[in-house]
Amino acid sequence: MEKELTAPFPVLGIAAWSGTGKTTLLEKLLPRLGEYGLKVAVIKHAHHSFDVDQPGKDSYKLRSAGAAPVLVASRQRFALMQETPGQKEPDLAQLIAMMAPHNPDLVIVEGFKAWPIPKLVLYRNGIGDEAILTGPWVEAAALSAPPPIALAASVAQLDLDDHEAIAQWVVAWLSAKNDTMS
Repeated sequence: MEKELTAPFPVLGIAAWSGTGKTTLLEKLLPRLGEYGLKVAVIKHAHHSFDVDQPGKDSYKLRSAGAAPVLVASRQRFALMQETPGQKEPDLAQLIAMMAPHNPDLVIVEGFKAWPIPKLVLYRNGIGDEAILTGPWVEAAALSAPPPIALAASVAQLDLDDHEAIAQWVVAWLSAKNDTMS
């Protein structure tokens, strides 16, 4: 088995096929985890080109002129934009390292299915290959119906629509993970 990606804080992947509801679940889960007092960071994989900048803005002009990276900051937020020409896929280890100065209690990674990190897999019947429910990194499966295949005995089974139960599982997983990291 491939060695787990290491970080100074727990990292939990949310893996699912497109259309399963990863972002929808995270929208419900993040406020609940905040109520448990957790500071949670998220790294989201995008399968397409995206831009947080707008043509005509100074930051866009500076980035287009070759500044790399560009950091735009205000009292409310900041954004760091870095062009990555020639990069096939983002390097999750580098992205996780960028989270270290923020000292999160947990980093949730949405996507990056193939990376060696513990995963909460979401599965909705009829969407994608059920093989996503197998593998050495699957810690829990949140399902919309009974599992279509037998889950490993070590995999916690959750109801995809029971957001509080999923939050409680994450908190318990995080506590156990912190115990092993200490």
